[in-house]
Amino acid sequence: MKRIIITFVVLLTLPLLGNSQTLNDINKPTIQGLDEVAPFHGGLAAVRKGEQWGFIDKTGKLVIDFRDDLVWNKGADTTRQDVMGVSYPRFKDGRCLVKVLKEEDIPHYGFIDTEGKIVIAPEYLNVTEFDQGRAVGIYVKKTLRGKNNFQLNIYDYSFMEVVLNTTGEIEWPLAERDNILMSKRRYGLPELKAKLLADNLISIKSKKGNWKIHKLELQSK
Repeated sequence: MKRIIITFVVLLTLPLLGNSQTLNDINKPTIQGLDEVAPFHGGLAAVRKGEQWGFIDKTGKLVIDFRDDLVWNKGADTTRQDVMGVSYPRFKDGRCLVKVLKEEDIPHYGFIDTEGKIVIAPEYLNVTEFDQGRAVGIYVKKTLRGKNNFQLNIYDYSFMEVVLNTTGEIEWPLAERDNILMSKRRYGLPELKAKLLADNLISIKSKKGNWKIHKLELQSK
């Protein structure tokens, strides 16, 4: 029995010795030094180095380079359906959330495609990930009103909660939003008050805190 085991070990090592390969050669990584590896979504998996994320395909190739604008949250509340519920970057319906800091360092959110290109401009103060080709977000519009006595630009802001599709087209306006202060010291992430339930079906939270169901007359995707 002992001789059989020794013979098996020798036979097992012969291919390695013949090719002068070591275990390190055989198990050479395609990417190394990663701090986190997320599951695959839409054919791509997010990988993290420090505070930056990139994406690999199913061959292990890095197809979207490491960048610092992808949305993720340490200790994310995954029961939430907005940007705060995203624990790691992922593609849904071919779109992944990105964050850009604009005036007053207020974060605005948009989406990239699977090539890493921004295809929906960061014009949303809060937004869901896509589900069946649609998302809900709070769109912000900035309009120049004029200049003050110090010749500094003065802007007006308007806010609308909307349903958008993967091309960035706003398909349906839900409600005007107010009490959003675009000042760094006073800004707080505005709550989404609508949830997509099914194709063309949505629930909307009223000012009293209860929910209403609405059917949206949207064209089929």
